[in-house]
Amino acid sequence: MKVAILAIGRAGRGPEAELAADYAARATAAGRPLGLGPLDLVDLEPRKPGKGPEAELILTAAEGSHLIACDERGKTYSSRTFADHIARLRDRGERRLVFAIGGADGLDASVLATARSTLAFGPQTWPHALARAMLAEQLYRAVTILAGSPYHRD
Repeated sequence: MKVAILAIGRAGRGPEAELAADYAARATAAGRPLGLGPLDLVDLEPRKPGKGPEAELILTAAEGSHLIACDERGKTYSSRTFADHIARLRDRGERRLVFAIGGADGLDASVLATARSTLAFGPQTWPHALARAMLAEQLYRAVTILAGSPYHRD
């Protein structure tokens, strides 16, 4: 199952972007034997401002995928439960799993309505570049949990 993080805006060249790219590369390498990957980081740049144009880009890029919307009001998972959720999606034959991170004003209602589920990193609001890195790390952690690696400790 291919996995992608779709994010509005550019990650830039800072440490958060490097961290996200590093975890994406790790998840890709460790996930392939498990049928997970590659993990792609996709930056989406709308031509017009606002949640509507952002939603169009996200929904077009996620078409035909199992879409999970990252939203502060979303569902929280333990790392192990998150890994199990991803494994269930893979095992039931999902071909592509996409996580959507919205712009500064969050995700449009149309993205939330289209998403099959939501994901939150708690009730706080996180900078977008850091959210990418956190999500990439959790996806890497999920892969290592499924592989039986000692990276994750309960």
